[in-house]
Amino acid sequence: METGPLLLLAIAPAVFWLWYFYHKDRYEPEPLAWILMIYFLGIAVTIPVALVEGIFALFLADFLITVLIAPVVEEAGKYLVVRRTVYESSEFDEPVDGIVYAATAGLGFATLENIIYVFSALETSVAFAVQTGLVRALISVPGHVLFSAMWGYALGRARFLPAPRRPVIILGGLALAMASHALFNLLLYSTVGFALLVLIVVPVFWITVQRRIDESLRNSAYLPK
Repeated sequence: METGPLLLLAIAPAVFWLWYFYHKDRYEPEPLAWILMIYFLGIAVTIPVALVEGIFALFLADFLITVLIAPVVEEAGKYLVVRRTVYESSEFDEPVDGIVYAATAGLGFATLENIIYVFSALETSVAFAVQTGLVRALISVPGHVLFSAMWGYALGRARFLPAPRRPVIILGGLALAMASHALFNLLLYSTVGFALLVLIVVPVFWITVQRRIDESLRNSAYLPK
């Protein structure tokens, strides 16, 4: 099997969700240049995140890396992509922008991560690579979006509140994203946990994020244009 279809399988889910979240901002869509920049920075941050996780892996068990270290390091990395760039610009001018840019960073991260997992699975067999790509398309890629949206929502709220109130809100959103990511990874360790993840946890995450998108859009509608 040629690598082209596998590469498409690895990339397509992130592109779809990027399109989906980009069109969520119906009042003032974000500049495509910023979206692309955050997306590629999300890809780039995967590398230092992997290095940090690799250092911890030298003296911690895989389970602890997966459940404790990875959620913290990965959400922090994606958060910094947005916090240190577009958050400081005039383009971040609506509460919903936090979710849009956070999802974009998360999808950049998920893109490279997906490529690595799919082509690593190819060493076992083509069938396993395809299976890996399909499962990650349904679970892992949306997962990165949902976790990022949690701190993105907090960023969007904080941006339009008095400065003294911002740190608590942002840290709360980041902590929620890390805890959700940790729960997600933990449930992947068992068949029962995976079933709970698919049937209950992920749908609850989606409902929560959708409500926050709707709330952010309502708040955006009342801002002066």
